[in-house]
Amino acid sequence: MNIRDFRPGDSAMLASIFHEAVHAVGSRDYSPEQVAAWSPAPVPAEQFLARISDGRSVFVAVTGSDAPIAFIELEEDGHIDCFYCSPEFVGHGVGKALYQRLETAALAMGLSRLHVEASEAAGVRAKRRQDPQLSYGKDLALRARGSPLRREIRGQALPGASRSAGLSASAWSR
Repeated sequence: MNIRDFRPGDSAMLASIFHEAVHAVGSRDYSPEQVAAWSPAPVPAEQFLARISDGRSVFVAVTGSDAPIAFIELEEDGHIDCFYCSPEFVGHGVGKALYQRLETAALAMGLSRLHVEASEAAGVRAKRRQDPQLSYGKDLALRARGSPLRREIRGQALPGASRSAGLSASAWSR
């Protein structure tokens, strides 16, 4: 698996990954009606491309043959928008690798805060995994104070959550 920047030719596949993830993973916590309303069908590639052409950064996890398997979006204000993984790759470290790439980009962009809105179900799953990145969804803040990053939830620093600007992969291993 590799992480690379989005390419316009990825649009159809990323729209499909979004739709598949909503239906396969979302169906664990939401009713069929809710899942159908969330993503009734994959959006056309042109519509997907138009939506992400607003200056946001999109990072794509790909197989060795460069086939997209997951993606994450970072808006210019530090908002993490979409973060979806093809169902067959869930639980294999793809999301962690994407998030680490996003965090590296955020530092390079000079962002001082990352924020995300997440469903209660996503927060519960993250908490079960003891994943401080998403434990409280909308209350997550990643703040830069000098060069170190501090992860906070509701203003409280998370234990062991300080990271240097080098962002070593082992810093979040549990």
